[in-house]
Amino acid sequence: MPLGPLMIDIAGLELSDLDRQRLAHPLVGGVILFARNYRDPQQLTALCAAIHALRSPALPIAIDHEGGRVQRCREGFTHVPPMRRLGELWDTDPAAARRAAADLGYLLAAELRACGVDFSFTPVLDLDWGPSGVIGDRAFHRDPLAVAELAGALIEGLRAAGMGCCGKHFPGHGWVAADSHLAIPVDERSLAEMEPDLTPYRRLKLDAVMPAHVIYPQVDSRPAGFSPVWLEKLRKEFGFDGVIFSDDLSMEGAAFAGDMVQRAEAAWNAGCDVLLICNAPDAVATVLDNWQPAADPLRAARLARLSPPAGWQQDATRYAAGRAAVESLTA
Repeated sequence: MPLGPLMIDIAGLELSDLDRQRLAHPLVGGVILFARNYRDPQQLTALCAAIHALRSPALPIAIDHEGGRVQRCREGFTHVPPMRRLGELWDTDPAAARRAAADLGYLLAAELRACGVDFSFTPVLDLDWGPSGVIGDRAFHRDPLAVAELAGALIEGLRAAGMGCCGKHFPGHGWVAADSHLAIPVDERSLAEMEPDLTPYRRLKLDAVMPAHVIYPQVDSRPAGFSPVWLEKLRKEFGFDGVIFSDDLSMEGAAFAGDMVQRAEAAWNAGCDVLLICNAPDAVATVLDNWQPAADPLRAARLARLSPPAGWQQDATRYAAGRAAVESLTA
């Protein structure tokens, strides 16, 4: 069965009968995990193995695991510092900051992959303009070139552990103060004024991108994740051929598009390859029962490319360098 266009979550520490039923649905193409799905590395390993055994090809398992305050797995995992620490090091020693970013990327990916997690929604490419509390220290820096360099090094570390990357939140969430989990932020800047935010997307080779639930009215009246204008720009002008993930369609920032089926349809028609529905089990049921998109082999193939290669083994030297980088950045 090919991978479907929905990425959904599960309720607890192990699969329920309802989880198994939903994950077998042809519209489902992946699973996103949260803190409620994690107790310790042994439990996570068993859960990931159970998910992977459900289908062939196996459903990819993703997680938001950036470091700092966005790290779903805590007990038994290294606590990775927020990316701003790398930006602060960049200001005094750019070469050391690049090395540390690559080492953190390897550490982050290696610990997840050791438990069976395939993919993390990282790095954050938003610029640290100041007003955004929801971004804040998740951003590397305010300088777009520093963000591109540090994110690029982090991505090198992720890939060394066999994990892809996802740049977010395109074209930039750092300017607006509103949190798209709770509101629909509006960024009134012109496209020319937004050019610094776009720089990392122009410079980096990304495996996936997640658009922001932000409206940029000088460019389009729709939030970026529902905007064919923005997503065609990403594909054509930036030459991006990876996966476009919608941000969570249950967030308030997605309410612009209507009910959950209308949100799925709008994000799909705009050009998103994979649609996230999180923390809303009733909404998942509604979409599975009522949404009927046409099959798209190209989009399914993009998602399949994110599955990591088989036979990976942890590099003890690189892992130790990652732990040392954490200690240095948090000393």
